[in-house]
Amino acid sequence: MDWQFAGTALATALTIIDPIGMIPLTLTTTARFTPRKRAVVVDQAVVVAAIVMLVMGLVGTAVLRYLGITLPAFTIAGGVLLFLIAIDMLFGRPTGARGTQAEEQAAASGDNPAVFPLAIPMISGPGTIATVLLLVSLAHGSPLRYASVALAYAFALAITWACMRLAARLGDRIGTTGIHVVTRVLGIVLAALAVQFVLNGLAQSPLLHAR
Repeated sequence: MDWQFAGTALATALTIIDPIGMIPLTLTTTARFTPRKRAVVVDQAVVVAAIVMLVMGLVGTAVLRYLGITLPAFTIAGGVLLFLIAIDMLFGRPTGARGTQAEEQAAASGDNPAVFPLAIPMISGPGTIATVLLLVSLAHGSPLRYASVALAYAFALAITWACMRLAARLGDRIGTTGIHVVTRVLGIVLAALAVQFVLNGLAQSPLLHAR
């Protein structure tokens, strides 16, 4: 088992999904529902998000190869995207990768926000999909690394499901300030991971090895 890769996968999954940050989003989009209905919506959202991640993990690298996108290029692009998301997390700004205000308002007037916007783009948005593709690409065909990525995102989704299911209780216990503090700490971790991805991509780039 490559424990360093497994740790990177777990840290990336937890920071990009941000389970604690899903608490206020869940409360906002399900405010008009009964506790039982909210639980059903949360279950559906997590299942849909897991399916999206699984499908992208299975076919994403093949799509990248078909488009002629190299691993260093995707690593750098993914790192830049994650860094932009990390900046929004650090400064407490809503990020477009987690859904816009207009999308949240549209969801509030809809019948079921499970698929949109909870599953997509709040849980499994562009940032999450990019990290799944990035980690799968970095696995280099290793079954153990693939297993590490799958387990990392399964664990992150389980934590997210628990936070969303207990959103009302956790929101009262942690409070808005507590949620913001956790989100900013995760933003720092995500920023560091993003920079490391960019550095790794640059180190693997043919431009630096050209003679």
